[in-house]
Amino acid sequence: MEPGEGVAISVVYALPEHQAVVPLTVPPGTTVAAAVELSGLPRRFPDIHSRPLACAIYGRVVALSQCVAPGDRIEILRPLTVDPKEARRRRVG
Repeated sequence: MEPGEGVAISVVYALPEHQAVVPLTVPPGTTVAAAVELSGLPRRFPDIHSRPLACAIYGRVVALSQCVAPGDRIEILRPLTVDPKEARRRRVG
């Protein structure tokens, strides 16, 4: 990859206690799934691959086969720990 030919993105994995952010420059045509692997976050947080991978770009769920664009912030999604309806019931009651 020649200088200036890459796509600057970031990959994020947020946990309750902290957030890991990895800035990357990837070749044009890189998919979301490939960017996640290139970030190294699955090696740092093995639980990422303990369930099907789901990602979003700026909060909008995207297919893993989608190509990244300059400035994308890829968020690795975690499963909900509590059903949203149940969480509301607990807050109200």
